[in-house]
Amino acid sequence: MTVTLRSLETAVPRTVLVQPEARDVFAAQPGLTRLGQRLVRTCFDSAAIDTRHTAVAEMSATFHSDNPLFFDVDTGLLLTPSTKERNDLFTVEASTLFIEAATKALAACDGVSPADVTHVVTVSCTGFFNPGPDYKIVRALGMAASVQRYHLGFMGCYAAFPALRAAKAFCDADPDAVVLVVSAELCSLHVRTSNHPDTIMGSSLFADGAAAAVVTARDLPAAGPALVLDHFETVLTPVGEDSMAWNIGDQGFEMVLDSYVPHIIDDHIVGALEPLLAHEPALAAGEYRDIRHWAIHPGGRSILDKVEAKLGLSEDQLVPARETLRNYGNMSSATVMFVLKHILDQPAAEESESICAMAFGPGLTVETGLFTKVSPELEPVSGHAGLEHALDHALDHAARG
Repeated sequence: MTVTLRSLETAVPRTVLVQPEARDVFAAQPGLTRLGQRLVRTCFDSAAIDTRHTAVAEMSATFHSDNPLFFDVDTGLLLTPSTKERNDLFTVEASTLFIEAATKALAACDGVSPADVTHVVTVSCTGFFNPGPDYKIVRALGMAASVQRYHLGFMGCYAAFPALRAAKAFCDADPDAVVLVVSAELCSLHVRTSNHPDTIMGSSLFADGAAAAVVTARDLPAAGPALVLDHFETVLTPVGEDSMAWNIGDQGFEMVLDSYVPHIIDDHIVGALEPLLAHEPALAAGEYRDIRHWAIHPGGRSILDKVEAKLGLSEDQLVPARETLRNYGNMSSATVMFVLKHILDQPAAEESESICAMAFGPGLTVETGLFTKVSPELEPVSGHAGLEHALDHALDHAARG
């Protein structure tokens, strides 16, 4: 039995932040020291980000409110809403993104309707409400009242992997299961002005977005490339517990993102990959660059630089991660799903191609996944047989190395 991700779609809020314009807003805030101003310019300019999306419509230069809560466009001041006020906006805007991404993923999955979904797994670390996003999706899409619902909350940037791993477990246990995985993060709700380097770094990187995937072992019509979910592993590094954290404060959630994180990743990334690649001895025996695709969570430019150098990857292998960072910023748990979609959307060179994926989060936690991209459209046969042939080829290829 093969568990496959059959569709993967994304969604972002309409308000776009242009990085230089956002930099100038943050650099102009009263209370910044000269060092703080320099840090703002350095962090924003070196982030390798062009644009980000935000659910905070007030951040648009064309949006005017008589009672601004987050940003006063007339004075240029960033305001300080309470955690409750931030979370109230999360309840509204995250619900919209969760539902949009879920709707798109189901529409893109031939042979599956909302009535077929047996499990919904939602992911977010940027807000809370109950009945939660899992409930909102089931109601909005008219799913059966018996759908099993699970929410993974407050895990951080790596949480898409536990969600996909859970989806695979459900499908392994029930071959007829159809699991909808949806991640939505509104990181921009928690940005604030500060002289603290961690806060400035977060303000320069984080953004909003959502991604949804349909995972199943059912025999479905082939409608394009898919991902076989091969293996997942979790590793806690021996250091870094205090270097990356996510806390709740009175004025929003507070990110701890120490500048030493890239060095921790540099020291421990090889060890984190060992248990994953041990599942595939042929891959473990080869060079890292021999694995065609790498879906690295772009936690920041320096992290991608460290991964590329340490593993000896080519510039092309980091393009999906770097372009996701450039166009969308760091959307926490949803980001690696954007990277995977970038890889899925690339023209296939072979009917099956290996993907090694990785994300980092509080702990310091390293989550990894090994996937096989299958492209039945390269086969001369069509329909069920095309996809099944590609899946069989992928499994045979993995067994033979």
